[in-house]
Amino acid sequence: MSLVGFTAVATVTLLLCVMTGPDRDDLDEFYTGYGSLSPMRNGLAIAGDYISAASVLGTGGVIALFGHDGVVLALSTALSLMLLMFLLAEPLRNAGRFTMGDALARRMPGRAARITACAVTIAALLPLMLVQLAGTGQLLAFVLGFSGAALQTGCIIGLGMLMIGYAAIGGMKGTALIQILKIVMLLGSGLVVAALILHRFDWNPGALFDAAADRSGAGPAFLNSGLQFAGGPHPDADMISSQLTVVLGGACLPHVTMRMYTASSARQVRRSMSWAVSGVALFVLVVTVIGFGAAALVGRSVIAGIDPQGNTAYLLGSQAAFGARVSTAETFLFTTVTTAVFLTLLASVGGMILACANSLAHDVFATRVQEMSPRREMTLARVSALAVGVPAIVLATLVQHRSLQPLVTLSFCLGASAIAPALVYGLFWRRYTRAGLLCTLIGGSLAVLLLMPGTNLVSGSPVSAFPEADFNWFPFTTTGLVSIPLGFACGWLGTMLSGRRKAQEQRRHYEAVEGWILAGAVRRGD
Repeated sequence: MSLVGFTAVATVTLLLCVMTGPDRDDLDEFYTGYGSLSPMRNGLAIAGDYISAASVLGTGGVIALFGHDGVVLALSTALSLMLLMFLLAEPLRNAGRFTMGDALARRMPGRAARITACAVTIAALLPLMLVQLAGTGQLLAFVLGFSGAALQTGCIIGLGMLMIGYAAIGGMKGTALIQILKIVMLLGSGLVVAALILHRFDWNPGALFDAAADRSGAGPAFLNSGLQFAGGPHPDADMISSQLTVVLGGACLPHVTMRMYTASSARQVRRSMSWAVSGVALFVLVVTVIGFGAAALVGRSVIAGIDPQGNTAYLLGSQAAFGARVSTAETFLFTTVTTAVFLTLLASVGGMILACANSLAHDVFATRVQEMSPRREMTLARVSALAVGVPAIVLATLVQHRSLQPLVTLSFCLGASAIAPALVYGLFWRRYTRAGLLCTLIGGSLAVLLLMPGTNLVSGSPVSAFPEADFNWFPFTTTGLVSIPLGFACGWLGTMLSGRRKAQEQRRHYEAVEGWILAGAVRRGD
């Protein structure tokens, strides 16, 4: 039934992309869908882009293995989207047109800013794409019961090409419809499973938590802070670093911020973000119940034995919710759950490929030509989807049998250390200069790339990407506690070193566009 469900979903979603994709050479239709989605549908699409397969499987696994710390991680994801809603959503929509490069170039025109923004966009999203693609092969192997490496590699290649098709054919509107279908299926099936788990414990969350703690092997520590980072030299600081990275980095990733440009007005942005935050908050409740249910019904040791990262906990908890005797209806429900996770993998990568392709075509290639025709730019965007997707597929086949947690962490660290400081400074600091922007993006990215290989996610741990090696020298699991301040400091230093004349010139330019950025008084079409 799962194979039938996967095939049906892949067919229907590809058909949706063909039917809703742009039918003429219009950049606004391809990049933003004319802002034609209602606030509710746009909000669901934002939530769908934000909740990736790494969020579903990874967060569920952390909750099942570490209890309280996993719940804090889930709450941090919701807090991150709220931060985007209250601080950046409206200025981003006002400043940008199609890409993050547009938003930054609004006050700092020039190819250097756009090319650097494109490079950081690809660097931040490529690791997440690898995780989703490699996870596709693992999911199919787990659900369908095969273990052959060749079959897993074939699944990654076939589904990767399908995801490239989503981005190239559907454009923004086509991928939005897939995200809406994904979030509705994910939340709908998850709510039913969560209700079944609570029913097993007489609708008493306290009994569920106690049972999870009993079967965790950690006792009361499972329900207290610090279990996840207990083995590190500085567990409290490590946890702060991890949460800070998620809160600042999650919602600033380009495939999420690009959805801001699909809103037709500032009021629609606010209403869309309200729906998105509500959807993510509901997801946090669902994944918390299912994660604790997996720990209580399956057992922490069993979950860790199947996957040390706990990525199968969400599916194991859904299976266990039905009990020993499974009816046809329950089999159908579990098929819906696995299909929803499968669709989450498809939709997440499709959105990320679209964000990278749009940036590559619009920020790098289109700016080289004074007047590029819409037809040529759309062709470039579709070719760019292929240029981004094919290397991602090849790399995913190479990393599929290693721990993928460093790649997830790398994406969030780049979002928090390079993209978040650039957006905050670029949208709100009047003195910010082009040199400051380049220093922020490059300096924040280099800080992450230099520190990440030294973490215990890469080596020095049985569950690291290279367990046979040990070049672990950085004391934290994530780089955020060091790289985020460095990203902000690089932007400040680059601006200060630009000189007073450049700063005054930039201040005057910012004051000329301040009304557009902060209040949406005018929205230029250039």
